[in-house]
Amino acid sequence: MSSEHETLLAVMVASGAAMIIAYLNKKKPRRYWRTELYKKRTGSELMLDMKFQSVSGQYKNFTRMSPTDFDNLLNRIGHKISRQETYLRSPISAQDRLAVTLRFLATGDSYTSLQYLFRISKQAIGRIIPEVCAALVEELAEYVKLPKTPTDWKKISSTFDTVWNIPHCVGALDGKHVVLQSPINSGSDFFNYKSYFSIVLLALVDGNYNFIFADVGCQGRISDGGVVRNSKLYKMLTENTLGLPLPEELPGRQMKLPYFFVGDSAFALSENVMKPYPGDHAPETSKRIFNYRLSRARRVVENTFGISSSVFRVLRKPMLLEPPKAEIVVMSVVVLHNYLRIHSPNLYTPVVVVVIFVLTRFTRP
Repeated sequence: MSSEHETLLAVMVASGAAMIIAYLNKKKPRRYWRTELYKKRTGSELMLDMKFQSVSGQYKNFTRMSPTDFDNLLNRIGHKISRQETYLRSPISAQDRLAVTLRFLATGDSYTSLQYLFRISKQAIGRIIPEVCAALVEELAEYVKLPKTPTDWKKISSTFDTVWNIPHCVGALDGKHVVLQSPINSGSDFFNYKSYFSIVLLALVDGNYNFIFADVGCQGRISDGGVVRNSKLYKMLTENTLGLPLPEELPGRQMKLPYFFVGDSAFALSENVMKPYPGDHAPETSKRIFNYRLSRARRVVENTFGISSSVFRVLRKPMLLEPPKAEIVVMSVVVLHNYLRIHSPNLYTPVVVVVIFVLTRFTRP
C-alpha cells in the first residue's frame, strides 16, 4: 500500500472516530421537564393535614418538632432556601424543602424513598438537603456556643456539682462515630477500629444535655485523642484562650483544684482534662469512688448522643453521602438538638425519656 493510501485511510479512521464521539456526546433533548408524578406534588397538603391533627402526635412524629417550631424555623431560613419562580414551572416551596430535610434527618431514608413521599425527584432532593442543612447551621449557630468568661464556665460547673456530684467539672467530652458508606477513592482513611467507615463527631456537653462545642469531619481511623488534638478546642486549651476560671479550693480543702473536662480513658490526661484511673479497683476505695463520680459526669455526653440519635435517626444509619455533605448533615442535627432543647424541652426530651436514658446507662455492667 502506498503512503498516499495509508494517509487517506488514517484520515478516514480519525474522522469516523470523531463522528462517533460527537454522536455519543450529543445532548439528547429532555423528554419531560417534570413527570406526572412530580406535577401532582402534595407535600404542602400533607403538612397542612397533619398540622390540623397535631393532637394525634403525627406532626411531631413526622418532623420531630411541633408546628410552632417548624413555622419558626421556616420564618428564619425561608429567605435562604426559597427559589425564584420562572415561566417554565413553579419552584419547590420553602416549606416542602424544609419538610423533606427534616424527614430525612428524622428517618435517614434514601432519596429514592423520599421522592415518592414528597413527589420531588431524588436529584432535586440531593441538592435540597445539603442546602437546607447549611442554612440551618448558619442560622442556628448561636445555639452552640463555648462560654467566654470564667463566670459562664462556673455556671456549667455548678450544674455538674449539684446534679452529677462532681465539682469543678465544666464539660463532658467524647467522640461519636457516624457511619458512612465507603467514600469514593478514600482507601482506608475513614475505616475505623470498629470495622466500618465513619466520620467523628467530637462534642463537649454541659450538665443539661446541651452541646457547647462540636467538631465534625475527622476521619474515622483517628482515635479520640487524635481527634481532640486536631480540634479547635485543643488549640484554644493549649493557648489558654478558653477563659476557664483559675484553680480554686474545694469546700473544706486547702489545695487548689483546676477546672477540667471529663473524658474516658481514650483521652490524654492533662491539667484541664480528667480521665478515670486505669484498671479494676476494690470496692469502697478512693480510686473506685473517684471513677464512679467521674463516669456519672462523663455519661452526660453519651446520653446526649443517645437522645439526638434516637430522635434524628439519620445518625443510626449509614449515610450514602460524601464526607463534606455528611458533615453538614451531622452539624445540622447538633444545632437542631440545642434549638429544640431550649424551645420545646418537654416535647423533645420529656422527663421520662431522660430518666430512661440515665437508668439504662447505670444498669449496664
